[in-house]
Amino acid sequence: MTAATWLTFLLGDDEYGVEILKVREIIGMLPITPVPGSPPSLDGVVNLRGRVIPVMNLRRRFGLAPSEPHPENVIIVVEGGSKGATGIAVDRVREVASFADTDLEPPPAGGIDANCVAALGKRDGKVRILLDISHVLTAAS
Repeated sequence: MTAATWLTFLLGDDEYGVEILKVREIIGMLPITPVPGSPPSLDGVVNLRGRVIPVMNLRRRFGLAPSEPHPENVIIVVEGGSKGATGIAVDRVREVASFADTDLEPPPAGGIDANCVAALGKRDGKVRILLDISHVLTAAS
């Protein structure tokens, strides 16, 4: 594991991160069009300035309970899937954070899909789950 900068976001009370180099932009929620036959974790697609991109619901992808929509819900547009840009719907963006090598630990063995977790970032007495976004996106396809 190498130190990197991450965009952190919340799903409920839990904090996750995606490597900042994979983030293309952060947008407010747009109208999402459901696509018949899509995987359960895919909310549908949005029209982003004339380009149609899929939007994955990370709460559903991770088996978390749904939450009520609120003004801080956003879509983080990331690169990393085999299909180009994908939006990930999250509860709210938290911060851009850098983690030193000493702040990173590998995911624990057993009981979790370690392919989706790049590392666990420790800072300020909290643990952030730092995602390998390409695995998160491809495992849900």
